[in-house]
Amino acid sequence: MLIPAVGSGPTMTRGRLITIEGLDGAGKTTLASALSTALSERGIDVRMLREPGGVPAGERVRELVKDPQLRIAPRAEALLYAAARAQLVDEAIEPMLEQGVWVVLDRFVDSSLAYQGGGRQLGVEDVAAINDFATGGLRPDRTLLLILDPAVGRGRSRSRGEPVDRLEAEDDEFFARSGSAYAQLLAQDSERIRQIDASGSPEQVLDAALSELADLL
Repeated sequence: MLIPAVGSGPTMTRGRLITIEGLDGAGKTTLASALSTALSERGIDVRMLREPGGVPAGERVRELVKDPQLRIAPRAEALLYAAARAQLVDEAIEPMLEQGVWVVLDRFVDSSLAYQGGGRQLGVEDVAAINDFATGGLRPDRTLLLILDPAVGRGRSRSRGEPVDRLEAEDDEFFARSGSAYAQLLAQDSERIRQIDASGSPEQVLDAALSELADLL
């Protein structure tokens, strides 16, 4: 009788990491929720996570970086986001991907490149370096970038009736710089990053997102 070699059995297909990006009020969380449901209905084992947060240590950092009563220096802010991201990757994202789970993530490295690299003017390359270390080089399989006029997005955010957090309170120039950084990231990596018009209805945005994921499904 032949005895199969150790480790010769079928290997589990690695899951996919789908990230959703865009300025405040673009509808990232709404799309992440709808997309998670749509993928689940297609028989995919999927989990939705958010940044910063997703795990207890990350949620603690989220409280810090969003607190409008705190003054956090730009470099400290970038490092706090990277630290929360490192914990999320280690504790949740990598284990899920190894188990074949698809992860739909509300923000990831590109947010830091746009907000801290562009908005805070720390430089995209420098912020990319600390995040490459934080994530162990993990890259999304696909990034959906929601494009919406910054003024419209801010109007949406404020219409929720929730307190404005520390980043949402920034001025128009900050968001203009962040938006420009997103545009540069899209131009440099259009295979991974796909532009989605966020001005339509939630159903239209979901349809566009699924279209941009068709080759992965």
